[in-house]
Amino acid sequence: MVRYIIIGAGAVGGTVGARLHLAGHDVVLVARGAHYEALRDSGLRFTEPESVHEVPVSVVTGPEDVELGPDDVLVLAVKTQDGAAALDAWAPRPVTGGGTAGERLPLLCAQNGVENERLALRRFRRVYGVCVWLPSTYLEPGAVAAPCAPYTGILSLGRYPSGADDTIRRVGGRGPEGVRVSSRPVVPDLVTLEKYAKLINTLVNAVEAICGPLNGDEAQALAARAKAEGIAVLDAAGIAHADADEQTALRSGKVEIRPPDGVERGGGSSWQSLTRGTGTIETDYLNGEIVLLGREHGIPTPVNETLGRIAGDCARERRAPGSMTPGRLTALIDAAGSPSTPR
Repeated sequence: MVRYIIIGAGAVGGTVGARLHLAGHDVVLVARGAHYEALRDSGLRFTEPESVHEVPVSVVTGPEDVELGPDDVLVLAVKTQDGAAALDAWAPRPVTGGGTAGERLPLLCAQNGVENERLALRRFRRVYGVCVWLPSTYLEPGAVAAPCAPYTGILSLGRYPSGADDTIRRVGGRGPEGVRVSSRPVVPDLVTLEKYAKLINTLVNAVEAICGPLNGDEAQALAARAKAEGIAVLDAAGIAHADADEQTALRSGKVEIRPPDGVERGGGSSWQSLTRGTGTIETDYLNGEIVLLGREHGIPTPVNETLGRIAGDCARERRAPGSMTPGRLTALIDAAGSPSTPR
């Protein structure tokens, strides 16, 4: 029987783990600190649009607390900045019957950005990309909420960098009926196309984290500039990405926001990092990916470079979301793009 070990039981990892457990699958969550203690003592409180579940799922603090077996599937759900450390901890762990996790077990990268699979492939032989469309919020230690229905989210899975195997058919073929997360086994190239499309969408996370909700015209204009710059860089680099209209159509009628009663919908992943005061943020691997590609191909990226720098400052200084006005942020971006500004 497959056992899913969710490495990083935050908003996305906790939601995936809850859904799998409620569908009858064997699940282990990996968490730390107060979140681990709450999960250990009371289980996971999982809130969806029409109900609240108390999920008595198993929880551990790390690989040393788990005896790995050959049927285990590892799901990496930490932020990219924490990925290398997690991979280094799990890859050398022994598996019953011989070998290590890196040699024998499949690893699913359920994370934003496009760097995770490359990091994982240095340490694991069997790596799978997962494009995650799953709005969710970490509410407090031991509690997460997922506001979408009729499905909690959509996960597209594919072997990285290429190929297809039984793991994809076995894991991706679970289907939405029991788990209520629409899983889609797809060819590897399609996963990459979807992950680059998701990358473009997540460039606005930094705007939301710095300025707060994207309600006004100035904030919306900043978000549009970040995405347009990202698309221009991908085009210059010759990197294909899925069409935005196709992605919208994929989610239409499946993943629709229906906030649960009494639960305020939080912001995206970067907003949540600032809210929790973690001290780190994943913009180096979102906006920073566009900056890297821009530098490699000679394309200026003042919007994403400034967003990444300021979001990083906000995280290190433990600033709350919305600490800067859209007007002030726009001025800093325009100054960064000025020919007279040292680059």
